[in-house]
Amino acid sequence: MAGFEGYRGASRRFLESKGMEVGAGAEVATSRGDEYRGIVMPRYEGSEGDRLVLKLGSGYNVGIEVDEIVRARAAEAGSPGGAAEAGSPGGAAEAGSPGGAGAAAPEGLPEILLLSTGGTIASTIDYRTGAVTPAATAGEITASVPELAGIARIAPRMLFSEYSENLQPEHWVGLAREIDAAAGKAGGEYAGVMVAHGTDTMQYTASYVSFALAGLPVPVAFVGSQRSPDRPSSDAPLNLAAAARLLASGKAGGGVYIVMHGNRSDAEAACHEATRARKSHTSRRDAFRTIGGEPAFTVGAGGGGVSGGGGRGGGGGAGEYRPRIRLDARAALVKYHPGYDPAPLEEAIGAGRYRAVIFEGTGLGHVGRTVHGAVRRAAAEGVFVGMTSQCIEGRVGMTVYESGRDLLAMGVVPLRDMIPETALVKAMWALGVAGENDPDGVERLMLENVASEISD
Repeated sequence: MAGFEGYRGASRRFLESKGMEVGAGAEVATSRGDEYRGIVMPRYEGSEGDRLVLKLGSGYNVGIEVDEIVRARAAEAGSPGGAAEAGSPGGAAEAGSPGGAGAAAPEGLPEILLLSTGGTIASTIDYRTGAVTPAATAGEITASVPELAGIARIAPRMLFSEYSENLQPEHWVGLAREIDAAAGKAGGEYAGVMVAHGTDTMQYTASYVSFALAGLPVPVAFVGSQRSPDRPSSDAPLNLAAAARLLASGKAGGGVYIVMHGNRSDAEAACHEATRARKSHTSRRDAFRTIGGEPAFTVGAGGGGVSGGGGRGGGGGAGEYRPRIRLDARAALVKYHPGYDPAPLEEAIGAGRYRAVIFEGTGLGHVGRTVHGAVRRAAAEGVFVGMTSQCIEGRVGMTVYESGRDLLAMGVVPLRDMIPETALVKAMWALGVAGENDPDGVERLMLENVASEISD
């Protein structure tokens, strides 16, 4: 895309004088003896300093002070040349654009809607403080990955600008409505929807979209990053490109996926079914894993193809599309542990603050007898009580031990191998769909395999 997005003052005058523009190739030499070849990148509107930003062949971005450039010329934008040499000027990397969609994609490529909600993937480093801060729009995210232009035509749209810990159930509903309005009709303009989202609560949001939009005629790929796009070794470019390839391939059906690094290298991305995924590492780029199985797909880096057997079935994208975008957040996820005090839970149930309680029990699905009073109170108040396990793998089996049978007799519903966080989100959704006066409807929905949340 031609233009000077984000460049002002001396940096813009420099580009104009050299016949360069955003998206074009450039070769630069500095007074320090460093030489660079890469693609001219947009800049965030909030970034300071008169820097030229180049994406190098290594995939890293570098900011170069224009008053240190002694020689520069426009070059082919194709594949940027070598990596930055040690001691590169400008110090920290910088990337982004104020809203452009990056290099123009050729006609004939599929169109993908990109919805940005915030998170690390939509953040940048404030070099005054060293902190990561939300800064990027959907267009800036797209512009920071020129590779996307060769995969699909990206239509960026910004919904929220929040770290994911600040996203609440009402944000899930707003996002689901946006996706439904844009892509809910068979034969519509979009081949799929990408959602840029913070990783900390991505599995919650993606699970809700899976339930609310089960049967959506196009796939949805949630994509995040563990390192902001302007940092060296950011995982954002690979993850975004992989998500775009998955959606453009036509292999993903109508499911909802989480797309992140597949391992600690930059070799491939893994595409996890949203309701079977969990963030399992605080900082590694391959933080997500599929619980109880393998990722539905993998996508090779650098133009690699999409491979894999697809989802588990069980409802993800199957059957007639009937969006049920409803929610009642009066549900709790309770992790049982020795010494757990059930009094606050029983009080909350009695006060009507919860209509569903999901226990994260021990082993095959147990809680201590000290909690039995709260369980009986829930049954008396018509509150749904579901049981999941704290164990990462396996499924609950409440008929093996007497303690489990006692809980079954009190009305506790075993939720098979549903991930606790997924079960919580599903309970909120089921409460909204069933309504106030249909507790049997909540249980029926919780045991129905709506979006692959239960293994075959």
